Amino acid sequence: MRKATHGDTVTVQYIGTLDNGRIFDSTTDEAPLVFTIGLNQVFPALEKEVAGMSAGEVKNFVIAAADAYGSRLRENILVVERASFPAGREIAAGMKVSIGFSGGAERVMMVTGVTETTVELDGNHPLAGLDLTFALRLERIE
Repeated sequence: MRKATHGDTVTVQYIGTLDNGRIFDSTTDEAPLVFTIGLNQVFPALEKEVAGMSAGEVKNFVIAAADAYGSRLRENILVVERASFPAGREIAAGMKVSIGFSGGAERVMMVTGVTETTVELDGNHPLAGLDLTFALRLERIE
C-alpha cells in the first residue's frame, strides 16, 4: 500500500484538542485539510506525522508547543497608555485590536487587561505554549 512521502499532496480529516480536552480546531467532510508534504504549508511536525501513513490510516499524536505555535513569550506582551486609544472607545479584556507599529506594520493583539491608565496587549498566538493533540485520518494521497 502506498505511503505518503515528500512532495505528495494529502487530504486529511482531523480533530485537534488541548490537554483539557477542548477542541481547538477540526475539519469537516466539506472542508478537509489539503497540503503538500515538504512545502511548509502546515507545521513540519504535522508533515512528519503524516509522512509514512497510507490512505485510510488513522493516527493519534501530540505536537509539542515548541513544534507548533512556540512558547508564550513575555516580549509579545505590551502595556500601553490608555490614552493611546481614541477617547470613548470601549476597551475590554478579551477584545482583539489592531495596533500600528513604526514602519507601517500592523499586528492584531488581544487585550488582556485594562486599568484607568493602561491597556495590556498580548501578541502571542492563542495556542502558543500549548501542546496540540490530533486525531487524524489520511483520506487521500495524490
